[in-house]
Amino acid sequence: MQQQDEPVPFDIPTKYPIFVRRDLDGFFGLFVDNLVQILVITSLCTAMAGLSADFIFKNVLPAVALSVLVGNLFYSWQAWRLAKREGRADVTALPYGINTPSVIAFILFIMAPVYAANKATFGDQGAAMLAWKVGMVSCLASGVIEFLGAFAAGWLRSVTPRAALLGSLAGIAIGFISMTFTLQAFERPLLALVPLGVILIQYFSGVRLPLGIPAGMLALIIGSATAWGLKYGLTHDWLAILPGHLAEPIRAGVSFEVAHIKPENIVFSPKLYLPILAVKDLLGGFSQLTTYIAVIVPMALFNLIGSLQNIESAEAEGDRYATFPSLAVNGLCSIVAAAFGSCFPTTIYIGHAGWKRLGARTGYSALNGIVISALCWGGLIGFANSLIPQEAIVGILVWIAVIIGAQAFQAIPRAHAPAVVLALFPTLAAWGLVVLNQGIISAKSGLDAIGLAGIDPNAHLGGMISLDHGFIITSMAWGALGVCLIERKFFAAANWTAAMAFMSFFGLIHAWNPVALSSPVYAGIGTGWRYAIPYAIITLILLALAPRAAKTPAGAGH
Repeated sequence: MQQQDEPVPFDIPTKYPIFVRRDLDGFFGLFVDNLVQILVITSLCTAMAGLSADFIFKNVLPAVALSVLVGNLFYSWQAWRLAKREGRADVTALPYGINTPSVIAFILFIMAPVYAANKATFGDQGAAMLAWKVGMVSCLASGVIEFLGAFAAGWLRSVTPRAALLGSLAGIAIGFISMTFTLQAFERPLLALVPLGVILIQYFSGVRLPLGIPAGMLALIIGSATAWGLKYGLTHDWLAILPGHLAEPIRAGVSFEVAHIKPENIVFSPKLYLPILAVKDLLGGFSQLTTYIAVIVPMALFNLIGSLQNIESAEAEGDRYATFPSLAVNGLCSIVAAAFGSCFPTTIYIGHAGWKRLGARTGYSALNGIVISALCWGGLIGFANSLIPQEAIVGILVWIAVIIGAQAFQAIPRAHAPAVVLALFPTLAAWGLVVLNQGIISAKSGLDAIGLAGIDPNAHLGGMISLDHGFIITSMAWGALGVCLIERKFFAAANWTAAMAFMSFFGLIHAWNPVALSSPVYAGIGTGWRYAIPYAIITLILLALAPRAAKTPAGAGH
């Protein structure tokens, strides 16, 4: 095997094709994920930041697509280069796309407040333009932080146990991916359960389907055909042939399943929307940067650490990518996106293990970037959204989450499994808070309006909020702490608890304001003092016990 620093040979007999058939499965999953983020951007920006759909199609999405295309092509090339260097044909490119948490956080906690605060002064359109400009600045700042963080990420990766990195990743997969999409599948079983079953049958068993058709493509065909077949049948009232006491419950169920399928929304009207350099508009948003830095910095760190975890996940599957270029390109793509009008950073996605198990190699990533950019630059996002129901493809995403969760236990020493479980807690609490908050919002209220007194004490809302704030950092730190304790490395454990004390004190993790429950961060000197003090005491206990621990064999008692 060639060493990392040797010249890349071009005469290795191993062939590494640009595209293989199994890339289609990987493409469908990655494409749907990116497409969903684009649709979320469109709907939330129009509803909460005052931007028109036409403005988004013309000025925001082309820049988003540019960053997705450049990043996907780079990671595809990176995989091809690794395959050539190591003489392997089973290398899978890192999945890459729009950073979902940043989309939500930047719109809800930066762009929407800017729009609301400036409508009276600048009018709806002027406030919307300011919100867009501040969003671009936020994307730029996030990209800069991610790029600079790439210089230190290798060191962070070397001192952080794999169980900590994969454990926090597993929590995200179980909570924010598998549970969300599983609930969606069981909410509309007629549309989603058969496609989900097709995915599970092939991906879990490895049995090839007739004619070699990819399971992802078959799931999309079945789901789409079912959705439009039920909608067409309901339109023509084929249930009229049944007695009323049978027809009505069937009609009610079918109506609910296909309520979001709207034939009138299918309009094929392509328009050319190429990226437009927006540096002048970008500069106009810098006046608001300091106001929202408390949102930008945690989200950038979230993105940086998440990408680092995903590189670790790829290495656990046998694909070792250099840390610095992988993270640096991620940051640079966000910077480029901001310069052309995007408000949303990109990231290395979780799911490498899942794509690799599918047999995806390098083509799935490049194809994703090409198709996403074609849809955005061709003005076809609305058409794609109206034609393909999301239920048709959620099975792939559920399976990806299952593989990520399993990998956290399979790719570590068996003794470290308790540390992985420990790392799951913050992420599951964060997911629970999201579900609770969505329920409260749907009831036309909010956490601030209800307050702690309005929530059942048994729900322990304060604990959920505390674990939610900086949850990916907390998850990783608790996982690392668990490994250090299992290995009797108390000095290393003390470093982690001391770091958590420091971060808590300044509000990077845990800190929350009892009179402003919905605040995404509560940063500042002393804001998290209630958590910093216990962490500091635990640090002192660890240091005091370190000499005793050093005399105890690692893993004793397990």
